[in-house]
Amino acid sequence: MMICYNESERTFKLDTPNTSYMLGIVDEEGFIGHIYYGRRLKDADAAYLMRTQEPPFVPGKNNRERCSFYDCFPFEYPTGGLGDYRESCLEIRTKDGHAGAMLTYVSHEIFKGKPALEGLPATFGTEEECMTLRLVCEDKYVGMRAELLYTVFNDTDVITRSVKITNVGQQHFYLTKVYSACIDMDNNDFDMISLHGSWARERRIQRKTLGYGIQNVSSFRGESSHQDHPFLALLRKNTSQESGEVYAMNFVYSGNFRAQAEVSQFDQVRMSMGIHPQNFCWKLEAGESFQAPEAVMTYTDKGLDAMTAAFHKLYKRHLIRGEYKDKKRPILINNWEATYFEFNTEKLLSIAREASKLGIEMLVMDDGWFGRRNSDNCALGDWKVNEEKLNGGLKYLVDEVNKLGMKFGIWFEPEMISPDSDLYRAHPDWAIAIPGRTATESRQQYVLDLSRKGVVDYVYEAVAGILRSANIEYVKWDMNRQLTDLGSYGLPADRQGELYHRYVLAVYELQGRLVKEFPYLLLENCSGGGARFDPGMLYFSPQIWCSDDTDAIERLAIQEGTALIYPLSTMGAHVSDCPNHTVGRVTPFETRGIVALAGTFGYELDVTRIPEEDRKQIPEQVAMYHKYNDLVREGDYYRIASYSQNRQFDCWQVVNEDKSQALVTYVQVLNRPNFKSKRILLKGLDADKRYRVCFANGDAVPEPVVYSGDTLMKAGLMIPNPWGDFQARLIVLTAEG
Repeated sequence: MMICYNESERTFKLDTPNTSYMLGIVDEEGFIGHIYYGRRLKDADAAYLMRTQEPPFVPGKNNRERCSFYDCFPFEYPTGGLGDYRESCLEIRTKDGHAGAMLTYVSHEIFKGKPALEGLPATFGTEEECMTLRLVCEDKYVGMRAELLYTVFNDTDVITRSVKITNVGQQHFYLTKVYSACIDMDNNDFDMISLHGSWARERRIQRKTLGYGIQNVSSFRGESSHQDHPFLALLRKNTSQESGEVYAMNFVYSGNFRAQAEVSQFDQVRMSMGIHPQNFCWKLEAGESFQAPEAVMTYTDKGLDAMTAAFHKLYKRHLIRGEYKDKKRPILINNWEATYFEFNTEKLLSIAREASKLGIEMLVMDDGWFGRRNSDNCALGDWKVNEEKLNGGLKYLVDEVNKLGMKFGIWFEPEMISPDSDLYRAHPDWAIAIPGRTATESRQQYVLDLSRKGVVDYVYEAVAGILRSANIEYVKWDMNRQLTDLGSYGLPADRQGELYHRYVLAVYELQGRLVKEFPYLLLENCSGGGARFDPGMLYFSPQIWCSDDTDAIERLAIQEGTALIYPLSTMGAHVSDCPNHTVGRVTPFETRGIVALAGTFGYELDVTRIPEEDRKQIPEQVAMYHKYNDLVREGDYYRIASYSQNRQFDCWQVVNEDKSQALVTYVQVLNRPNFKSKRILLKGLDADKRYRVCFANGDAVPEPVVYSGDTLMKAGLMIPNPWGDFQARLIVLTAEG
């Protein structure tokens, strides 16, 4: 059994392959407490960890200290307003204006499989792959029922959690905070890892000491954001890539979030995750329900590599869907940095003709093909083909590209509206705005109010109509600004606090409809680069544009932080022109290709104008992609070294399932004078196998040699010191016999 209930002890035990999670019910009132999360337990006799056998005891034994009990009990899903002064997961306001809630046990159900979450992306699994606990609790005073949902999988060390709140009373009430998961545990002198950044430098890893009080990362920008990420990890001081304890959470949601850790007066840690409560207020009428998004939790005592492996396995097997779930993606060339807005049919075809000769498989037409869109100052929302640019029309262009043996893709920014657009002139009330207040522009655009059904239907038909008009096989779905001026002409005053969440639900509805009508479509999400790189988006698109910064050296840190949680197959990565359009750096074309190989791989340049020396390398890079992409896409990822830490070189490795092949990427960022070769310790190999080691690129590299996996992992591999900065080496290991 993956989940079992001990009726005499009133405890639940949830088992993954290597971990156990325990919770229990105490007192006649039925308080639900967290017991244990850690290495897998043989028995379920750990209820003493809730400390109810010591003061202040449970209210049934010591009601005079009920407040003290509330303020130290390890609640499984804590509520606010009645005496627990730590961060709560659930807060409400009644019709009479009162705050305060307490959830107690009513019933439970254990079943095979995993239910879908209405309107929300979530992980999935068959009855053979997973098991679910539904724990029903209630607040009789308010007339509120909460269903706590837990799912464990038989193939990876994760537990998913979500919460559904239902009004079972006669009067409406308001939800002012609904988190999805919480763990109460003893403080073990933790460090905290989070991911921070900004546009063009997303998901930089930050590790710091966890101190007393509240420490959190969050976004209330209407998206998961460039600046912070819906991820948090707590780890012991001695935890490394290869060993040590890690507790981590990731949020399957693409809007506002808060991920938080709090160290209390009693040296307890409360780790929680959910929708950010700022500007959130959801009205629940009698009989209505609110479904919170899913949170993913993992624990390991084997270091960050094992944490990463758990997330990667879950997302590859139980979140990403569709035709391209386990399929090689076509190598594309995008015209954005090649032409920006200055293109026409002939220019695009000239790029396609040259690209097709070099083995590139798809042309993607980016911004500027619709309305009067000759700059980013106008026309968003006017999704009509500009036939002055695309003479002959869209279908003609697509057909001509198809004749070259290439697929065709297109860019949209469907969630936005320009003040200077026919759509805004016709429907100014379709933009999110506070009536009477000067609207806040960003990139000279507003955000469409997707809480309104008519707006959602317009957006969908605008996109779907274009896709129906020609053989378009890829869509880049962009969102280039964050939400402000939270006001909707379609919501009553006491539901304005629902706008943020309704907006995200509408995005999910739109993309769900899109992949249902066009199941063959390769959808790539984007938000000014990586501002919405989260598990919620991965449910609809198997890849997300990792960052607008395509510089190979900047991408080292961006892709390292991304790969800490997400599979390499999800990271949109391209070879771009130099000097790089974001930072002005010049890096070798070969290095740009090797770094992009750790993602979906494509090109972002004008192939008709690059130096001939670079152009000649493209067929070699195309061949390299086809040779190694199955390994990169499906293999187990290991971090060997981090340039962000050592300031010299970066290194990572992928190993296939049967450990017969591995690929090591080594990037020397800055050369140093008078140094010998670099020794790196490999990971994930079979200690008993012998591996032929071959350097796949570089001048004067060693001839292939054979070493045992044990030697390569314990003694290491020597990497010759390349001459120059920004040099990359690709090393292939193949097991003999």
